[in-house]
Amino acid sequence: MILVGNQRGGAKGLAVHLLKEENDHVEVHQLRGFASESLPCALNEAYAISRGTRCKQFMFSLSLNPPPGENVSTEVFEKAIEQVEARLNLTDQPRAIVFHEKEGRRHAHAVWSRIDAEEMKAVQLSHSKRKLQTVSRELFLEHGWKMPRGLTTPKERDPRNFTLAEWQQAKRQGKDPRAIKEAIQDAWAISDSKAAFTHALEENGYKLARGDRRGFVAVDHKGHVHALGKKWLGVPTKEIRSRLGEETKLQSVSEAKERFAQEMSATMERHRHDLETEQRRLKELFEGRKKELVDRQRIERRNLTERHQSRQLHEAKERQSRFRPGLKGVWDHLRGTHKHIQKQNVSDAYRSVLRDRTEKDDLIFGHLDKRRQLVGMRKQELKTHFEQRQEIKSDVQNYARMATEAREARLRAYLDKRRSPQSREGPQKRRDSGPEREL
Repeated sequence: MILVGNQRGGAKGLAVHLLKEENDHVEVHQLRGFASESLPCALNEAYAISRGTRCKQFMFSLSLNPPPGENVSTEVFEKAIEQVEARLNLTDQPRAIVFHEKEGRRHAHAVWSRIDAEEMKAVQLSHSKRKLQTVSRELFLEHGWKMPRGLTTPKERDPRNFTLAEWQQAKRQGKDPRAIKEAIQDAWAISDSKAAFTHALEENGYKLARGDRRGFVAVDHKGHVHALGKKWLGVPTKEIRSRLGEETKLQSVSEAKERFAQEMSATMERHRHDLETEQRRLKELFEGRKKELVDRQRIERRNLTERHQSRQLHEAKERQSRFRPGLKGVWDHLRGTHKHIQKQNVSDAYRSVLRDRTEKDDLIFGHLDKRRQLVGMRKQELKTHFEQRQEIKSDVQNYARMATEAREARLRAYLDKRRSPQSREGPQKRRDSGPEREL
């Protein structure tokens, strides 16, 4: 079940929208916590209470759209609304539930008053979009429904909300034409109005626009244009127009590209900032690891030196004990045994020095290898950082170019319109015409 919610004001407009007669059936299922018994009066009641606060967006409006072809019971809708209510801390707030039925599909709308009447302040709704996506995934999994790609695959989400890692992954993987078609068709299936379809498209990384010739198109963040109709949507243009209205009221392709370029430029700046922050973190982490490693290695070398000194002292005493004291020692001198022991002691001492030196070298070589690994990891991090920085720089340039081309296209369209015979026939003048208005 796709959940789309937002904070809003406009009690009268929302009531008109929820009760509009273009639906086959409209049912006000519940009015909870209101003194009024009609939806318009209930929402106006919420507005009146909000006047005692500074809150302008005093309502939270939620639409619940089940998968196409699924018969979802009222109980499932109510449980889903309860889950959302608990996640958003709207429990016990005044609430209205309205069911709509149109073209063989049923969906619901829930509206809460955000104003806590006892404290006279609005309930804070932090990270509401992320929480709604979490509840939506849980509902799809709980009921075994086929989950839209926008919920299962991060790369199908709105690219303006990507993290740096998601952006890079999406660029590497690209988009399969089948995935594009499925994302657009999913957006159409869960929408019952122009506003809902526009929102659903933007959730999947597209903007609804008017084609250069005629018809409806979806523009993605790279500036690619997908004509909505039989090819990408599988729906006749007549049916699209009946749901969305006339395309002349939509933004043009060049306007959609320019807006995408502006929004994505801000996203690229956020990615650049995230990259620099991550680089500083990695540098501090490297310096900390290096200091920790060097300190540990110094301790290991000091301990080895102490062990060597202790062992050398013990072995020196042991070699010295080979010489017999007193008359026995004199007898050893006379027999030449003392000289033989002396030569053996020198040889043993030399071998012990070589042994200790080899142990120390082995320890040093092991330390060097660990430090080389750490430095190698750091060099790879720096290389990756440089490549990512160059990639973001290229993206920024591409979006700047796209914005410039979009503005130039709008200017050419305006000049062509001024030069056309129709524009010279009549003396009509519009105050709002001119490149400064259209651009």
